[in-house]
Parts: sequence; structure tokens; C-alpha cells
Amino acid sequence: LQASIFPIPPRSDKKLELTYTQVLRADSGTVSYRYPLGTGRNLWRGRGDAGTANVQQSFGTVSGKITINGDKELRNIYSPSHAVEVSKSGDKKATVSFETKDNDNDLQLFYGVSGDDLSASLMTYREPGKDGYFLLMLSPRDDISEREVVNKDVVFVLDTSGSMAETGKMEKARSALLFGIRTLRDGDRFNVINFAGEEHLMETGLIKADAAGKKTGENFVEKLRPSGGTNIHVTLIASLKQFDNSNRPKILVFMTDGLPTVGETNATKILSNFRAARKIDVRVFPFGFGYDVNTALLDKLGTENAGISDYVQPQEDLEVKVSNFFARVSSPVLSDVEIDLGPIQAEMVYPRKPGDLFKGMQTTLIGRYRNESDLRDVVVTLSGKTGNAPKAYEFRGLDFPRRATDNDFLPRLWATRRVGWLVEEIRANGETKEVKDEIVELGTRFGIVTPYTSYLATDGSFVSARRAGSGLIAPPTVRPRALEMSSGRDAVAQSVQQNTQKANVSLAESKEMRAEDQVTVKRSAENQFVANRNFFLEKEVWVDADIRPETKLPETKVQFGSEEYYRLIGREPMLAQYFAIGEQVAVIWNGRVYRVVK
Repeated sequence: LQASIFPIPPRSDKKLELTYTQVLRADSGTVSYRYPLGTGRNLWRGRGDAGTANVQQSFGTVSGKITINGDKELRNIYSPSHAVEVSKSGDKKATVSFETKDNDNDLQLFYGVSGDDLSASLMTYREPGKDGYFLLMLSPRDDISEREVVNKDVVFVLDTSGSMAETGKMEKARSALLFGIRTLRDGDRFNVINFAGEEHLMETGLIKADAAGKKTGENFVEKLRPSGGTNIHVTLIASLKQFDNSNRPKILVFMTDGLPTVGETNATKILSNFRAARKIDVRVFPFGFGYDVNTALLDKLGTENAGISDYVQPQEDLEVKVSNFFARVSSPVLSDVEIDLGPIQAEMVYPRKPGDLFKGMQTTLIGRYRNESDLRDVVVTLSGKTGNAPKAYEFRGLDFPRRATDNDFLPRLWATRRVGWLVEEIRANGETKEVKDEIVELGTRFGIVTPYTSYLATDGSFVSARRAGSGLIAPPTVRPRALEMSSGRDAVAQSVQQNTQKANVSLAESKEMRAEDQVTVKRSAENQFVANRNFFLEKEVWVDADIRPETKLPETKVQFGSEEYYRLIGREPMLAQYFAIGEQVAVIWNGRVYRVVK
């Protein structure tokens, strides 16, 4: 694009408005759009100085707004590259807003279009000769009627021990709990339990969430006052006894700010007794307030019971965070969800067990597949229950190809979820060499923050090159402190990061996220992550992390900027992204090492 703009007075601004048309491709129910934001690397700045050469150029804060108009209902709007805010105006129109300072990546945006009750969008990535990766996104209609929402049973459990009197925690927890009660539908049932040294029930069993029932709940919550110790064990057992054998979705929301101090205090025994007492399927969502909580207990309560733990740190607003959770799970549309991928040879699929589907929420499934042939028009089946009635949905026309190189963010996204599950495994069952080595390998290969990668600066970038060119970051000789601890700031921070990785659907970090909480490593003068490859700068050469001393592959050497250099890019277009990193690059592609030299 060239333009002649005249005249431009000194120190003045001129606004340019460009209009262009682009055809968007749809594949397996997903429309993809890429807006060029990446500035490219400044290869000429600081030549000869490895600390400043080959780094991304920047032009300040960029904000944007994208309007999508569909001929059918818009579904599964998603960006892996940027933190976006989606606002819908009806079923067929949506506005996507974003703001970023790290303008070194193009904006990637995906969405589905469907008039069905439940829609599926699929993305895949597969390099030649390797396993493939897939991301399956599922979402119910936004305008689903009240008749189609499944009635649920909820037991709210709130810690009212003396420590809840600190810094207004009790007032905020009370407000959040009142919000949760008010979001209940008339057909729902519920109970409220508060506990300190012992448990106190609003009622025995469940009551209807009609106007009278909600008023009863509100009156009970308004009278709660903090005092006494923390008897988690008897309260958890008592909460299970409130549910009956109905086929409704059952949700237990457990909120505490302390360690067990009264009655049984051993976390292992508490969990064991809870398992023995649970005779029915109940999804457990534990919330920890502050740092003085047992993260091992809360994390396992969530994981073992089809839920997930969450933590409200001192700098966060307790009322807002817990209320947002209540709003998300207020309207289930399908429970006991199972997904059948048909002929797909899938492995390491996360989450391991899909949760219930809720109105207005998107469910994602990410994993690897290893079929040797192209699989086209695959039928994926999702089944579950709407109340007592079984229900099944078939999604047709989904493709799992042998080669698909467009969605190169998928392997890294899968790896972040894999690391989250592996870290949880170590915290729950202890460290083994095999699991630790896999975490280190994934962290190095994909540029993921893990407890074993002690190579981050305060801004989240790499500060040291690979040890002796081995391709691995040197792990600590002792088990990381955060993995040893079950309470305190480090333990909570580890659980937050671990849960973020387990549920991760985007590689974009939020503006509020601290460096120590981030999931992926930021680009720096010594490290670049480009198109599913992690590169380290070694003696002025950008080296693919997959290249090790033991690597025995055929090699092709080509001079930077030569005719052969451009012919090679023409034959293998994917190499252009890697060669653009700098004048000297070493990368593995399609079973061969390519070396660009000066």
C-alpha cells in the first residue's frame, strides 16, 4: 500500500481511513479472521548487539472494535491472541473490543454461525509427520427458553469463623451469597449452611427457591456473624446429606477463609471421609478467601467432584468474583455431559470430564489426535440429560486432516492445559521423575511458565539462554517451594496459575495479571515463540528448542537473502515465519534441520 498525502503541516496529525474487502474462510463450523497488527522485528536496529537486535517494534497502545453481522445466530466467538470483550446485540450481531500494548501479534478472531440449539466449532493444527491438535468449542443458544433450562439443587456453605471479621470479608461474602440466592430460578431448590466450630443449617434438606424460599434464605444470611473456629470436616459431610436422589444437577458451593482447626484437621482424612459419604453425583466448587487456606484440600475437592477451585486474593474484590461465578452457573441446560469423538484416535484430552453446559457459557475441549489418514465429515456426538430425559446432539461435517497449519497456537494452548494437570498431579500425589521431566520439557518446548522453570525476570521474559546449548532450562535441584506448601501466598498463587492453565482457552494475558501469575513466557531479546516454535538466541543464532545435541536429522544450509533462500520459502511457505526472526536461524521442519547463515 502506497499513498501520497500532501500537505502535512509540522507537528500535526492526519487521519487515514482505509476500506477493503476480505473473504473469510469457514472450516468445520468456524469462520476465521486475522487482522494484521504484528509490526515485525527490527532487524537493523542495534546490529551486532544481541541484546537489542531482532526484537519486536512497538507503536504504543492499540485499541480496536470489530462488528460481526451474521445471517444466523453467532456462536463461540473466540480470540487466542488477545484478551477481548464480546458484547452481543441480539442473536446475529456482536461487537468485539480489544486493547493491547504488546502489538507484536496479529489479532486472530474465530466465530461460528448456527441456528441449532447447540453449536460446535472445531479448529485443528497438524504438522507433517506429527500428532495433530484440536480445539472443540460448544455453546447453547443465547435465547434458550426458561422451559429448556434444567432445574438444579444448590447447597451454599459459608465459613463464619472469627477470621471472617477481618477487612470486611464477612460483609462481602454475605452480599455475594445473597446474590447467589437471588439468581436461583423458581424451579430450583437450595439450602444454606454456615459453619465455625460446628455447622448451622438454614433448613433440613432443600427448600423451593420461590419468593418465599428466597426470603427465608435472605433472612438467614443477613443474620450471619463471624465467631469461633473452623470445622470443615463435619460441615462437608453435613452438606452432602442435604441432597436427595433426584436427577437434577447438584452443586455444592463451599466458601472458606481458613484452615481446618476444629474436629478432624487432616486434609487427607477429610477428603477420604467426603468420598465415602458421597453417594450421589455432586459438583463441588470450593472458594478460598485470602492466603490462610489449605489449597491441597480445596483443589482436590474441586477436581475429584467435577468442579474447580477458585481463590480470592486480598487485592481482589470477593463480592464481585463470587457473584460472577453464581451468575455463570445459574442456568444449566445439559447435565452429565459426555462427548464421543467417533473414529478420532484422541489422547490427552482436557478437561478429562466435561462439566455441565450452562446458558450463555462456552465449553471447550482440547486434545491431540494421531489418525494416520485424513478424516473428513466426522460426526461428534454430545450426550447428557435435561432433567430426567436423556438428550443427544450430533455435529456433522467436522474435519481432522493430516496436515493443517493455520492454527499454530493450538499446540501451545494444549501444552498449557497439560502442564496444569501435571502440576496438580505432583501436588496431590508427590513428585516423580517422569512427571517432572515432562513439565520441564513442555515448559521449554512451548515457552510455558512452570514451577520448575526458574528463569523468569520480573517482567515475565527469559533472562538466561539454554544451559550449555542442551535445549533444556536447568531445573532446580530441589522441589519448588510452592509445590511443597499447601497454604500461604505461594501456595495460593500456585493454585491460581495451575487452575488458569487447566482451564486456559487463550494465550493472551489480561492487563491486570501479574508477571508471577502469567501462563506463557513473554518475548524478549533472548527468546521468541513463533508459529509453534520456541527459539533461543545462542551466539547470535536463533535456535529451535527442539534442536538438541543428540538430534540426528538431515540438514539444509542456506545463505540469508540468497536466491535459494527465497526458492526454499516458496517451496515451504511455513519457513517464512521462522526465517523472519533474523539473519541466522536454525529450525526443524518436516523432519529436516534448516540453517540460515549470513
